[in-house]
Amino acid sequence: MADWLAALDRRAELRAKAGLTRRLRPRAADDAVVDLAGNDYLGLATHPEVTAAAARALSAYGLGATGSRLVRGSTDAHHALEDALADWLGAERALVFSSGYLANLGAVRALVRPRTLLVSDAHNHASLIDGCRISGAETVVTPHADVAAVAAALAAAPGRPAVVVTESVFSVDGDLAPLARLHAVAREHGALLLVDDAHALGVTGPAGAGGVAAAGLAGQPDVVVTATLSKALGGAGGVVAGPAAFVRHVIETGRTFIFDTALPPAVAAGVHAAVGLARAGDDLRAELADRAALAARRLNTAGLAVSVPDGAVVSVTAPGPEAATAWAADCRDRGVAVGCFRPPSTPDSRSRLRLTIGAGIPRADFERALEVIVECAP
Repeated sequence: MADWLAALDRRAELRAKAGLTRRLRPRAADDAVVDLAGNDYLGLATHPEVTAAAARALSAYGLGATGSRLVRGSTDAHHALEDALADWLGAERALVFSSGYLANLGAVRALVRPRTLLVSDAHNHASLIDGCRISGAETVVTPHADVAAVAAALAAAPGRPAVVVTESVFSVDGDLAPLARLHAVAREHGALLLVDDAHALGVTGPAGAGGVAAAGLAGQPDVVVTATLSKALGGAGGVVAGPAAFVRHVIETGRTFIFDTALPPAVAAGVHAAVGLARAGDDLRAELADRAALAARRLNTAGLAVSVPDGAVVSVTAPGPEAATAWAADCRDRGVAVGCFRPPSTPDSRSRLRLTIGAGIPRADFERALEVIVECAP
């Protein structure tokens, strides 16, 4: 019996030597660190209107949903949130999941029919990758943001149902997918387009409606949108939005929806309040864009390799996984939290610091955090 535990210890040792150890670090409620690692882009997680809405629902419904959506877990709060999200995204219907990860697994699986070909971007999030794997469908992974490669993959499978799978703003480097061109290629070949709008919702597009809306694709009958509710909306959960017939199909067949306990009603109510604030938050989005551009300029001027931000994610290349870990630790010791991305979490061999810009951070603290990142650089 001890052999398998010894094998796990050995694998942990190998990860440690490669600089790939991961640790849980509890965060206190009064944590004073400048947070450039979390995803609360618009500062809505602690907004008084959001927390008040959540508190009212908590008092009314209790702590949890008490069941799956199809049993007892659907409340007025869930349906109100879904109506608000569908209206915002310009979709016929939206369906809320307990996490963005499960939303992506469910969406990919629901789009697969016999002989379906999935064409997936090499930089896609793990949830999309796992969705493709779990679906059992043949998957072609194309080079990042390479529309010609997508077209070639579709052309090589004439007559087969196909789905092009991509993020809008990619989670690692923060760059924007060429959605309009991907959609044109998909439509030319009779394929569907699935877009994970997680890092764009609330950040880009008209009234913050995301990358799909920014590309003029909102409500298209061959486009399905997913997103997490834990980024710009400051809450938790996920959403799948698209044609009403597709959402009905997910409700009736989607295992990650049917067999999962529903999102707590208090979270649904808080996120609903956040949707209203995000839609009216053009000033916040302008500040966010200004800060992302400032971060890229400041770090680039210091000689660091920085991504060009299309949203609120700024990626900074590190020499390697150990250097990235030490860099992030040094920043944390000086009161700045940054994301540390290393293989296998990255889609290539590069290690990075990932900065997620927040409009809710005091401007002086934000600018000081950039100085700390530069001063701590390897």
